[in-house]
Amino acid sequence: MGELDFTGKRVLVVGGSSGIGNGIAHSFRTHGAEVHVWGTRPSAAAYEGVEGSDLSCLSYAKVDVGVRAEIDACTPPFENLDVLVLCQGTVVYRRGEFQAEGWDRVMAVNLDSLMACAVKFREMLASAGGSIIIVSSVSGFQANIGNPAYAASKAGAVSLTKTLGRAWAPEGIRVNGLAPGLVDTKLTKVTTEHPDRLRGALARIPVGRMGEPSDMAGAALFLASPLASYVAGQTLIVDGGLSL
Repeated sequence: MGELDFTGKRVLVVGGSSGIGNGIAHSFRTHGAEVHVWGTRPSAAAYEGVEGSDLSCLSYAKVDVGVRAEIDACTPPFENLDVLVLCQGTVVYRRGEFQAEGWDRVMAVNLDSLMACAVKFREMLASAGGSIIIVSSVSGFQANIGNPAYAASKAGAVSLTKTLGRAWAPEGIRVNGLAPGLVDTKLTKVTTEHPDRLRGALARIPVGRMGEPSDMAGAALFLASPLASYVAGQTLIVDGGLSL
């Protein structure tokens, strides 16, 4: 595996219980890493039968990052960390993000918790010369009709990636991000489960297909590896050309 060999490395994927985060978690595992994941359900068993969720061979902890007190209270079962993947995310449909409750929840999960988690593990990552990968979205670069909090939070994530990339590089922490396009997860069911919407979406993707969690995992492995040792503060768009 060469420079993509993470044997002896420890990885935490926040939001790694399903979807893109789960795909990233298993990719690091298959490349040798010890992988921990955070999710919102009380136990790993609570995800049995959930589409896009496989917690076998992963160490699970329940931490609702939308509640800052849970982040602060969590004592991880490790004393060192090499890679922190921040893949938490939520969305509120039916124009719920135009209301205070929906706005606040989305911003808490999608943006506020990024900084809280990064700060929590800053010392561990600095000691290891590690890296942070912030998963945002192509929505952070364009308007997202009906979801103002989602779009604003993802734009904030892109900006935070730049800022922490600049601030923490001298400490030996590389902070980068990846921005997925349309990936078939529970957050995109509003599109993928409606044939007309799906056809319209696919027509806008030059490569002609939706993304898979494995596509995002490949980008994450690269950004965390020595192959990207001179990359800092950047967000890699992984969208099959959708944003073009």
